Amino acid sequence: MTEIPPIRFAPAREARIAYQVFGDGPVTLVAIPPMAQNIEIAWERPEVRRMFDRFASFSRFLHFDKRSTGASDRRSHVPGIDERVDDLRAVMDHAGVDRAHFFAASEGGPMAILFAATFPDRVESMTLFGSGPSLVPPNMSPEERTAYRERQRRYADVWGTTESPVVDGFAPSLASDQGFRVWHRRYERAAASTDSLRDLLELTLEMDVREVLPELDLPVLVLHRKGDRVVPVEWGRELADNIAGARLVELDGEDHFGYAGDVDVWMTELERFVTGEVKPRPEVPSFHPTVRIETLGRFAVIVNDEEVPVSDWGSRRARQLLKRLVTARGWPVTRDHLCDILWPDESDRQRLGARLSVQLSAVRRVLGGGVIASRESVQLDLDEVETDLERFYAAADDGAVVAAYGGEFLPEDLFEDWAGPVRDEVRARFVASARRLAQRHVAAERHSLAAEVARRLLVADKYDEHAHVLLVESLLAAGEPGEAERAHEVWETTMAELGVAVEPFRS
Repeated sequence: MTEIPPIRFAPAREARIAYQVFGDGPVTLVAIPPMAQNIEIAWERPEVRRMFDRFASFSRFLHFDKRSTGASDRRSHVPGIDERVDDLRAVMDHAGVDRAHFFAASEGGPMAILFAATFPDRVESMTLFGSGPSLVPPNMSPEERTAYRERQRRYADVWGTTESPVVDGFAPSLASDQGFRVWHRRYERAAASTDSLRDLLELTLEMDVREVLPELDLPVLVLHRKGDRVVPVEWGRELADNIAGARLVELDGEDHFGYAGDVDVWMTELERFVTGEVKPRPEVPSFHPTVRIETLGRFAVIVNDEEVPVSDWGSRRARQLLKRLVTARGWPVTRDHLCDILWPDESDRQRLGARLSVQLSAVRRVLGGGVIASRESVQLDLDEVETDLERFYAAADDGAVVAAYGGEFLPEDLFEDWAGPVRDEVRARFVASARRLAQRHVAAERHSLAAEVARRLLVADKYDEHAHVLLVESLLAAGEPGEAERAHEVWETTMAELGVAVEPFRS
């Protein structure tokens, strides 16, 4: 390639994500970025450019900078892993990429894994280079976590300076090249600010996708250098051991950066994997399905007119998480609150962030998206998902309100504190509208319609004496004395449960 491809920008929530597309190979390859990079300045070094040229020789290659890094908007906050999944989807959509092979390096691995678990129909295969299910040692003690944070703080303090340890640790084979050292310090400064880097490093403590590894159902290639000084090869082995059918290739060398060391060896493995060994998967007609969520009278999710079976959810917690988000009606719900709901008895709160991400992944997989996640909160995306609760609140007159009321809000969750206020509000709005509608029917001598509304009121509250009176009187006025008498008997029996006497029936 002779020309550097232009920078394009994909609109994401409150930010623009910078990306490039180049190459005309037979497959599309999307690269998931490591912690921080700059796709524009990377072209200045011949080592990186040779790697890009190799990618372009066998693929249509797309890579991007995470928000708050590189050429992407810096004014936005540093996103957590759930928000990064949404940003990746925004980039693919803007570039017109429905499905692609993924190449994920280092910290990009957990993000790619979560995306593949969330949107499996959009990922053809996945290659994980120098990565792991988490980028911090597993099961750290509180003391070890404190020491880890201190090391990361010192690392961020010297980022982009002559004291930066990046070249020695990440690209030891290039450490003797003084020109590379000078260039890389500038590259670090162009990739992320010190503040952003601190946030990125802190977020590595929350990233852990071990729980979703068994769910992956796609070809996976794990490439890992045996002497990697940053991510131990044991972490790559853990990926291969826990993803069904994954193939592990252990490479010689100590470099963590892909473009350093012997690039041709792993590039040959990758090219063979994505162009010669991957079987085509069936076409998927749409990656933005129509999704309806029912909560009035029952809980159900309908995707493309088919109800999602309970077995597709993977866990009760994922369903409970979605119910809580529906209850919030598009407003953000804090992650702490969601963790309290899903794991009320959990005393060790440190790993709940990763576990919540697993449940969010399950919800997104079922909905085909539909969730907006930040580091602090999660909310339902009402632009992508339709709910009967929102239709009910949007009803503009009494007739529409009564028609939109399908029954009790989340009847399976009668004892959940977070559902009670919405349930009471919905029921009260329905009852008020139904009574006004019934009175208009009576005034207009539409007695059969008034009786039908009375029956709806009694389904909502069988002890509603006003509705019992309305039903009996409407049936009598409609010329149905037999039905009126039977309705009166039900009224007597029901009120007797409360010790309340009812006047005798008079036709």
